[in-house]
Amino acid sequence: MTWIINNQDVERILTMRDTMAALEESYTNLARGEAVCRPRIDIAIPTRDPAKLYRWGTMEGGSTSGYFAIRMKSDIVFTQTKGDVITEEKYCTQPGLFCGLILLTSIETGEPLAIINDGVLQHMRVGADGGIGVKYMARRDAEVVGMLGSGGMARAHMEAFTQVRNIKRLQIFSPTKANRERFGEDMAQTYGLEVQICDRPEDVYRGAHIIAGLTDSAIPVLDGQYLEPGCHIVNIGGGGQPDAVSMSRVDRYLRFGYSASDEMIERYVAGLNFERDEIFGIYNRRLELIAMAHMAFSLETDFSSCAEFGVSVLAHARGRGYGASLFDRAVMHARNEGAEMMFIHALSENTAMLNI
Repeated sequence: MTWIINNQDVERILTMRDTMAALEESYTNLARGEAVCRPRIDIAIPTRDPAKLYRWGTMEGGSTSGYFAIRMKSDIVFTQTKGDVITEEKYCTQPGLFCGLILLTSIETGEPLAIINDGVLQHMRVGADGGIGVKYMARRDAEVVGMLGSGGMARAHMEAFTQVRNIKRLQIFSPTKANRERFGEDMAQTYGLEVQICDRPEDVYRGAHIIAGLTDSAIPVLDGQYLEPGCHIVNIGGGGQPDAVSMSRVDRYLRFGYSASDEMIERYVAGLNFERDEIFGIYNRRLELIAMAHMAFSLETDFSSCAEFGVSVLAHARGRGYGASLFDRAVMHARNEGAEMMFIHALSENTAMLNI
């Protein structure tokens, strides 16, 4: 029998704690090769209205635990400008209505198990991801949140943040005064927080340990010039990534549950195999290491002709071609060693690596 599960059912049953635990388990399974995940792919088609697009989006995944799911969204999409604010708006059938569905199936029998409305679930999922990021990447004593946005995503993220840190203060800004005031009052009552309602976006950054941009803006809303050292960033919307200044100041990422902690970096360095792999470096005139590349060869005999390349250049030495030079050296060495294929894994926003 196939269950039909609506938003009210999800809201009644699903907790943030359960959502975060399920996602952490899923990311662990991905790392172990016991799960698969295809990121979201959108198809856009022009409509008769030149200001609007039809967009069909899907993402899917499954695991050896017995389940496979695909999320499907059917939207009419357009941008809207209010003063200096540009937002991406969407609807299905008419403004205020949305169509997002999840089809859950069994990997053992192929049976469709459930069709689930995703309205509540997707807020919980995204908020839980933000909470996992804070759990592993934010400072242990983080207690002040600066937030841009006061909608459903903001509420879900506050719930997640309070699961993993002892949050005591919220500094909130959103363009509509009534919305930010109502959100601030709700958060104060729900979590017993001290709340500052900010009249300017830059005010949320002062003393904040966590900065969260949670909007439907079509352009970046974070402003890196106001970030304080040690601040953790969460970005939802805003064109898909933080502004360029924020990106230039970020030194650690959390992506799909992979935490680049000090301990993990130390384990990576300790695990370098100088007998099997090749390490290349560039020193300046003061004999300081400013760029380093690691070319790792596969341990699997079936992939003995494969190698993986990674490179790191100190911030002050970037833009001088050192990464490309190290890549050229690695390619030459790989060919001499009989390698026929070289892999590079890079984030989509890592333009320097993508240019290499």
